Amino acid sequence: MSQSTGKMKLAVLTSGGDSAGMNAVVRAIVKIGILRGCETWIVREGYEGLVRGNTQAHAIHADLPADASALKCAHRGVPTNLTRNLRFGDGDLLRDGTGDHHHGRTLKGRYIVRVGWDDVRGWFAEGGTLIGTARSAAFRTSEGRLSAAHNLIKEGIDALAVCGGDGSLTGADLFRSEWPSLVSQLLTQGMITEEQAEKHGHLKIVGLVGSIDNDMSMTDLTIGAPTALHRICEAIDNINSTAASHSRAFVLEVMGRHCGWLALLAGVSSGADFIFIPERPPQTIPGGTWEDDMCEAIRGHREAGKRKTIVIVAEGAHDADLQPIRAEYVKEVLTERLGLDTRVTTLGHTQRGGRPCAFDRILPTLQGEEAVKALLEATPDTPSYMIGVRENKITRVPLMEAADAIGAKDFTKAMSMRDPEFYQSLEGFFATSTLFKEKQLPHHRVIRPCTLHLTKYCLILRSMGAPAGGMNAATRAAVRYCIKQGHHPLAVHNGFRGLLDDNIHELSWLGVDAWTSRGGSELGTNRTLPDVDLGAVAARFQEHNFHALLMIGGFEAFNALLILETGRKHYPAFHIPMTHLPATISNNVPMTEFSLGSDTSLNALVDACDSIKQSASASRNRVFVVETQGGKCGYLATMGALATGASIVYTPEQGMNLDTLRQDVKFLKIRYGLDAKGKSEGRMVIRNECASTVYTTDVVTKMFKEEGGNLFDSRSASLGHTLQGGVPSPMDRARAARLSLRCMTFLEEHHDALQKQVGKVKQAPPESAAVITIQGSTIKWVPVQEMVQHADMKNRRGKTAWWGEIKNLVEALAGRPEIL
Repeated sequence: MSQSTGKMKLAVLTSGGDSAGMNAVVRAIVKIGILRGCETWIVREGYEGLVRGNTQAHAIHADLPADASALKCAHRGVPTNLTRNLRFGDGDLLRDGTGDHHHGRTLKGRYIVRVGWDDVRGWFAEGGTLIGTARSAAFRTSEGRLSAAHNLIKEGIDALAVCGGDGSLTGADLFRSEWPSLVSQLLTQGMITEEQAEKHGHLKIVGLVGSIDNDMSMTDLTIGAPTALHRICEAIDNINSTAASHSRAFVLEVMGRHCGWLALLAGVSSGADFIFIPERPPQTIPGGTWEDDMCEAIRGHREAGKRKTIVIVAEGAHDADLQPIRAEYVKEVLTERLGLDTRVTTLGHTQRGGRPCAFDRILPTLQGEEAVKALLEATPDTPSYMIGVRENKITRVPLMEAADAIGAKDFTKAMSMRDPEFYQSLEGFFATSTLFKEKQLPHHRVIRPCTLHLTKYCLILRSMGAPAGGMNAATRAAVRYCIKQGHHPLAVHNGFRGLLDDNIHELSWLGVDAWTSRGGSELGTNRTLPDVDLGAVAARFQEHNFHALLMIGGFEAFNALLILETGRKHYPAFHIPMTHLPATISNNVPMTEFSLGSDTSLNALVDACDSIKQSASASRNRVFVVETQGGKCGYLATMGALATGASIVYTPEQGMNLDTLRQDVKFLKIRYGLDAKGKSEGRMVIRNECASTVYTTDVVTKMFKEEGGNLFDSRSASLGHTLQGGVPSPMDRARAARLSLRCMTFLEEHHDALQKQVGKVKQAPPESAAVITIQGSTIKWVPVQEMVQHADMKNRRGKTAWWGEIKNLVEALAGRPEIL
């Protein structure tokens, strides 16, 4: 990453409500800023700290490393911006929360603080915001903004990054628009010199959205929302067991004053019975009430044999007349009308707290990198930008205040302001949570779909196949959709081996009720492909009169679909619509950016590495070489390295050689030499299990230990099958339901097209055998024969990977380019 020629002084502040991932933003902006040649500062206590400024004089000195020779080795002895801004001594005060201590080094009276590279190390794994946040009444006044401008100019700061909600970003945009007049006032009052006024005539500002509600319309996802969803689903998973034990109903209130994203995604991810969200007030039939509709739905669930009831209420929920719907009132309705033993649980601020999930470390890091780029490219003529994410791409959009569509009762507009997944998830929730008394399709359109779970298989690996988080949630959604439409969902246990053994049975609405939160695969997985006996497979298809096939699995399922589609030339039984829903922790299916299970596995890796890093840091000078699964696809290792702050990552795509290892040893030696005495950081190296057949995890660990000498030693940890199991992440559950339902509509559409063909012999077109893929925020169907052209069949991965450049970012954030 090249340095900028200009010496921009960049400050970052967090404002409004705290959210997980804010520390990752600060860390990324500080480190990327230093790499781009900037001076970096933090503002404590948000806009309030900007107004207060620094009332205590404090000399700024960069701390030198304990080993002076390390500076001579770093970057061949040429000073870099990293070595000049290694640390300034206040990092521990900020991280430990001891900044306002009265004795010794203190931050009292200092709200705008210079920070260096090591001052923000390890921050991304901490919840909340370590630099503090506050809603500032003073900043809302013109006098307060004048003081804020004066404080920035005094410190020479000419760029500001703000992470907060819509109010915080609106304040940032106002501050920027007023800046010329504020500078003029300061000059007129004699508070700054003409030289300062000329130098600071333009303030560069960029905004990043930190909000657990995911309530900003200009971005698909806000920082902190995924972690809040994790907290909610963890709570519901725990409540589910006691609800079932006592046959109780629970009403949960979750955050979301103006946006129901948390309530909706929690409802989909937990299998809730009913939800209330601001964007879609409960629909009522003429002459009825929403209370009637809710009770009818839940009564139907109870009559079907369900022992528990979960209702989720967003705190901003209301009816069509904007009258609030409160959790306590919902409890009264369930108790009085249905006689249910009902409890209310308000999750409150537990939704804000805790360690960030994997996505709330990755997304803020990528957005932080883009924020620094936007500031460096800013001119007086360019607008202030908000950094968002659209279609899995980091974006810049002009700062603006979102329209209040809900207040105007324009619920259609409110829905349109959400990302594409929101509406699809809402429709999916209704399809899977409602027990329809009447089937939705006429008899002649009813099909008999078959569901298979196929799994990853690679001869190189110790693991001979693996389930993936979200498989069961996908099956549940497909089964309930089938029942709603009047289809007959037939489940095949243990893949094609189970099909040949006639291990088939029909699933029921209630039978899959609890599958959403279950890890693994309730139907079992198997690596056997249909070409083990293609004729016998065709005979089973014909015997059971399958009308459609849904396969849930990884590269094996893709291979199986290819074999079945090719087999249509010889076996008429395969002339049915068939689709593959990618589910593999390796995320190695071509042309799709995400596979079910990859997010669950990534979170398992992050949890394990957080624990490992604590051990490494406690030992001060220990390097852990962590081996991950993933086959010959480096997605899990690369994204895991970004989410855990690893120093080095080895993947099959780039491979390993002796020169690489020699440079890595040199990098680690110099990096440990630059650490403060007695405060070395434990470091991690993440290695994909197939990165090299020669330089194994054991070999690399021994090499590091031998070469580390007195600077560091090394240990290894193989995460193995821990990355496959556990409770699926909420993102994988929600994605599973959404994609599974799209698969079912795909099968229906192609079944209808086949039925319209004249004659007894039906000819299914090539596009009726397709893989569902996520490309950006768009779902695209790719015929299996077309997908082969984009697949590296030998290495069982796609020919291109959207995440390929992330490895360079991992190395940059470790400081490798600036040190070697």
